[in-house]
Amino acid sequence: MQTLVERGCGLDVHQATVVACLLIVLKSGKVHKQIRTFGTTTRELVSLREWLLSEGCTHVGMESTGVYWKPVYAILEGAFEIVVANAQHVKKVPGRKTDVKDAEWIADLLCHGLLRASFVPPKPIRELRDLTRYRRKLVESRSAERNRLLKVLETANIKLASDVFGVSGLLMLQALVEGQATAQEMAQLAKRQMRKKIPELELALEGKMEEHHRFLLKLQLDRLQAVEKDLAFLEQRIQEKLKPYAAEVTLLDEIPGVDATLAGAIIAEMGVDMSVFESVSQLASWAGVCPGNNESAGKRRSSRIPKGNVYLKTALVEAANAAAKAKGTYLRDKFYRLKARRGYKRAAVAIGHKILVAIYHMLSHCVCYNELGDLYLDKLNKHHLTRNLVHRLERLGYTVTLEQKAA
Repeated sequence: MQTLVERGCGLDVHQATVVACLLIVLKSGKVHKQIRTFGTTTRELVSLREWLLSEGCTHVGMESTGVYWKPVYAILEGAFEIVVANAQHVKKVPGRKTDVKDAEWIADLLCHGLLRASFVPPKPIRELRDLTRYRRKLVESRSAERNRLLKVLETANIKLASDVFGVSGLLMLQALVEGQATAQEMAQLAKRQMRKKIPELELALEGKMEEHHRFLLKLQLDRLQAVEKDLAFLEQRIQEKLKPYAAEVTLLDEIPGVDATLAGAIIAEMGVDMSVFESVSQLASWAGVCPGNNESAGKRRSSRIPKGNVYLKTALVEAANAAAKAKGTYLRDKFYRLKARRGYKRAAVAIGHKILVAIYHMLSHCVCYNELGDLYLDKLNKHHLTRNLVHRLERLGYTVTLEQKAA
């Protein structure tokens, strides 16, 4: 097999150790092998980099093992051409598995050009990605805390069915924690439109609130306030990181269902340089919004969508659900056509795929979104649709005469 890399190193990365196997192909065709083990502290990783540089290494390959590869990548970035490969694609033949054997196998695949590199975005995008993913975790934490608070209210038989976490709701919750006001007094805390429901609020607030419930409510309200403060601070940081990509965010904001927040999350996951993906099909497969391949003996079996990038996939499906509510758009019309035949979930994933295809071409060619309109699919099959509608009316006993509308 042809050797493409003359000096390559395979790394088997773990939490505490990194096993390095350096392969040097000599002019005679023989392969000189060096194996060393390093720790994962910064000083040890710097020693690894200096050793590889002294040996003239040009390429480094490693598996994307959890998060352990990230500090190694950060130390070696810029000094070598680094290939971070999916661990599922680098599996060796079973048997005789050791850290040294794994490093040798990775180095051998690297030198023969058989390692397919995973997409590792540039550092600014990686930093933005960390922020947007952490924002998602905080939002999920806030939602979980709100659900726990609602459970406590239900246990105390407080029936605040309206917006518990609005201005009026928070004032009432604070009054419940203090335990001094009556139900009538707490109902008077309602603001604006909520004041129309004061009689219903008085009944809803006549619960059995005990000291135990007040203690839990106070803790949960404090946690919610802390999360809201952290989210505001984090959002400010995200907006600062998004300033270099303001043009791309504005561009993606034109797509139905995609707002500025979703646009920032999408850019954080896939970047703005579409040349790193060979085609839009590869991008869709990487994102996990296209069908998988499962064919044997000429028969196609059930093929689920791949796992892909979970954060990007959920952002696209969220955009698809929002686009399904945008009246007069092509995406809404397509969503309901697919929903009737394939169901809600498959329709949402399919619309997410269409949004991703649009994003790919918009970022690749710097063009605006082209809204086709909700009549686009009808116009594609105009004669077929007309014939079917006429036939259905004739079956109901009508005589149909068609006349072209004047322009």
